[in-house]
Amino acid sequence: MSQNVRMKLSEAIDQFLIYLELERNCSRLTIRNYRHYLNRFLQFGALQSPTISDTDSIKAETVRDYRLFLSRYSDDHGLTLKHITQNYHLIALRAFLRFLIRQDKPTLNPEKVELGKAESRSLKFLDREMVERLLNMPNISTPQGMRDKAILEVLFSTGLRVSELTRLNRDSINLERKEFGVIGKGGRPRVVFLSDSAVLWLERYLKEREDTFSPLFIRYAGRKASPGRENEAARLNVRSVQRIVEKYVKKARLPVKITPHGLRHSFATDLLSAGADLRSIQEMLGHKNISTTQIYTHVTNPQLRQVHQKFHRK
Repeated sequence: MSQNVRMKLSEAIDQFLIYLELERNCSRLTIRNYRHYLNRFLQFGALQSPTISDTDSIKAETVRDYRLFLSRYSDDHGLTLKHITQNYHLIALRAFLRFLIRQDKPTLNPEKVELGKAESRSLKFLDREMVERLLNMPNISTPQGMRDKAILEVLFSTGLRVSELTRLNRDSINLERKEFGVIGKGGRPRVVFLSDSAVLWLERYLKEREDTFSPLFIRYAGRKASPGRENEAARLNVRSVQRIVEKYVKKARLPVKITPHGLRHSFATDLLSAGADLRSIQEMLGHKNISTTQIYTHVTNPQLRQVHQKFHRK
């Protein structure tokens, strides 16, 4: 093996992250996650004897030892990694190895990286009655409450990811057509639709806004952003939206601890239980593969319910 084709592991990871940004058009959050997972692989490699310092030193036994490292890992507070989180590390490593293969760098075949069997997770969602309870929690007599009401209505009406919601600007929403376009995960564009209720509350929220900020949802607490249409300091961030949903879930005393993504699940299950087909739901959610959407088939559709009522124990 010639010396010139060998590549330092840290340098290769840097090139992979640049590839994700420029060629794959991945979001900053995705790139940050890959950097986190691969930095942990670097940490693991530095502990090995001999150290794993270049791309051709990754072997099948390396992956086996890395899986053991992840399984036994604990942070300064004694917290360990969940099985699903361990798999995220391995998925990142596999993607990195695929990149190396495309770059003709000597390394391990990505197919040699097998994922562990993760525990099954129940899908958390709200039924229609619980959704209505949640939507009625904000105090619409305050600017924050009106904003929060609009946020909850839009999340349930569209099935948007929270990152997609926070990127919205005022001029990206067509309230007359009750639809707008978003660029979702993987740079995939899609059209999402607003319910009459979501349009109503968006109109009321925007009518009360006296600022000229471009973000659709802005913050009211903390340091005030200076005036200016393009001022991003006013934009509500992902963590703030998560806290808003958490606040009203507690206030409504719902039996399910739901998140913004849980409202996305609720949107999909509501459609499916009303008889919508999986392909349409896939399009509205922006899923690349139908297999991702099939997690919602746990919901009993009307046809199956009718069959059960007609034939069970007769």
